[in-house]
Amino acid sequence: MSETDSLASLQPPENPGRRRLLTWTTGVVGAAGAAAALWPFAASWKPSARARIVGAPVEVNVGGMEPGQIMRVVWRGQTIGIMRRNERMLDDLERLNDKMADPQSEVETQQPPYAQNVHRSIRPEFLVANIHCTHLGCIPQVLPEVEAQPFDAEWRGGFFCPCHRSRFDLAGRVYSGVPAQLNLLIPPYYFANDETIVIGVDPEGAA
Repeated sequence: MSETDSLASLQPPENPGRRRLLTWTTGVVGAAGAAAALWPFAASWKPSARARIVGAPVEVNVGGMEPGQIMRVVWRGQTIGIMRRNERMLDDLERLNDKMADPQSEVETQQPPYAQNVHRSIRPEFLVANIHCTHLGCIPQVLPEVEAQPFDAEWRGGFFCPCHRSRFDLAGRVYSGVPAQLNLLIPPYYFANDETIVIGVDPEGAA
């Protein structure tokens, strides 16, 4: 017996079933590898969690708010203030008209049509406003009480920006003679029910 014949005799007989199994397994592993390689690419088509929430409407329960109280929420990266105004606050608004730069909210870009009124709101008692100063974007202090202030001896309550001393009343209207030139921005919003405000969506049927 030759050396070649001797080595051949030591090899196990060929198993066709095993060959098919190895071929199938190799194919599966290859396909799985290709799928794994494609997954990051396919996943990149899906919006991130951050992308899904940016700009999404925000629901706020205001049922427990007391008159004079303010609540802050974030929508589209901006601070939105919700204030429940009392009767005194509402009565003061028209009395302050002659001190305001835009008392009738005539700059249309600063509020939707349904908030273009003396209260700048859908319901008089609830102010919903972007409380970033319209000068350079600082967040003003909320000073709702009627009391003399270093910047205004006849202060009737409102928002005071400590960055450059701009002032706004409790409807977000800007005072005359301050660095800010525009009223606070009123975002789109509506009342889903008596206790829930949805910020980021206009009321149904609004122009």
